[in-house]
Amino acid sequence: MTGSPPAGASASRRRFSVWLLLCAVLALAALLALGTWQVQRLQWKEALIADIEGRIHSAPMPLAQAEQIFAETGDVDYRPVKASGSFLHAGERHFFATHEGQSGFYVYTPLRLGDGRILFVNRGFVPYERKDPATRPEGQVEGQVEVVGLARNPLPGKPSFMVPENDPGKNLFYWKDMQAMAATAGLPQGTDVLPFFVDAFRSDVPGGIPVGGVTIVELPNNHLQYALTWYGLALALVGVLGIFYLRRGE
Repeated sequence: MTGSPPAGASASRRRFSVWLLLCAVLALAALLALGTWQVQRLQWKEALIADIEGRIHSAPMPLAQAEQIFAETGDVDYRPVKASGSFLHAGERHFFATHEGQSGFYVYTPLRLGDGRILFVNRGFVPYERKDPATRPEGQVEGQVEVVGLARNPLPGKPSFMVPENDPGKNLFYWKDMQAMAATAGLPQGTDVLPFFVDAFRSDVPGGIPVGGVTIVELPNNHLQYALTWYGLALALVGVLGIFYLRRGE
């Protein structure tokens, strides 16, 4: 003959149900908060992408205007600019990179402006075996030139501990340390170097290299998938919890 469960067992069962419900509510709140945070990140990322798209497709501005914007906001990223000067090829710095599946370097060359200041210009990509400027003399353009490209903000520091350390002594850079580039480019003492650099657009360079237009503008935007994942887990938690309590008759 089946009887009622002992009073102690019934109380223990109720306490378990209460604690389980409390933990589930906390977990549900966390999942909903994470989903909502991803929705907010989605809105922020979409606005950022729209802003960058608007900048990239705007008309190139004079360098002086870009300087003013940077002085006021600290941000000139992806703004098209134009500048005139002469390249100091002896001071070019080499940033390890890949382009269209090929290993090589981006060539950062000091551009001496009319007032004597220096603007570092990423002229573009050269293959690994063409790192030595002697292998590409045609591309070492002399005299006055006009550079048109995208202004880029300086990095505040090494982007990640996984990035190798720069080796300025070997003219080998794995991250864009403008101060180290300027300090090792053989510039005269006290030379004023602009705080941002420019990625040159692709142009007809004698000899075909460096290949300009190498700016990568790809901002991953997976926040919608993340939000759906968190909300989906919240829904699954509610479903599992509901089935559990229904089976227990609670």
